[in-house]
Amino acid sequence: MLLLTFEGIDGSGKSTQARLLDEYLQENGHETLLVREPGGTELSERIRSLLLEPDLNVHPMAELLLFSAARTQLVAERIRPALDDGRIVICDRFYDSTTAYQGAGRGVSRQLSGEWLQSFHRRVTDGLVPDRTYLVELAPETARARRDEDEAKGDRMEAENDDFYHRVAAAYDTLADEHPDRIQRLDGHRSIDALHAAIRADVEALLNAESGTPHVGSGSSDP
Repeated sequence: MLLLTFEGIDGSGKSTQARLLDEYLQENGHETLLVREPGGTELSERIRSLLLEPDLNVHPMAELLLFSAARTQLVAERIRPALDDGRIVICDRFYDSTTAYQGAGRGVSRQLSGEWLQSFHRRVTDGLVPDRTYLVELAPETARARRDEDEAKGDRMEAENDDFYHRVAAAYDTLADEHPDRIQRLDGHRSIDALHAAIRADVEALLNAESGTPHVGSGSSDP
């Protein structure tokens, strides 16, 4: 079936859109799996708690490896089996987040070539590539204002400054330019309903195109 991923900086609204899409598809008779990164398995959730601890000092390369370890477990334990069962998988973040956050935001890409990182992603996911990635784009300052309105305590990633998020946003912009067939840009300033309608229409088109054809998201060479 389909692997659909959602990307964007913290506060962009991507998680809301992932949830709304999951609800819509279930209401229309589709079997789905909604997961988040890092998380989704016992091991991955433990790694998530570690990575998001506000006062924990984590080396950038260690951070990249921990996120990737959580992803490997999630793919093997939940995503791949769900796809094999014919379900639509919706993932709140996937390997593009590592490229943007750890690669650009933390500066790991200055130490590693882009080719190395993309090859690493393929190994981490056993070659799994999203059929569509929805990138919700929003100015870092606007996203920060949204996060500041949230009464929940911010985690270690959300506490980063605007310079960090500008680097992340720029990396997402580059990824969208490099993979225009996979990554669909969405204006995060639009209303929740307008974004959901655009995503819903695109997913319906993907489902119509996929009808009667094998799943193509489990081994193409996109990363």
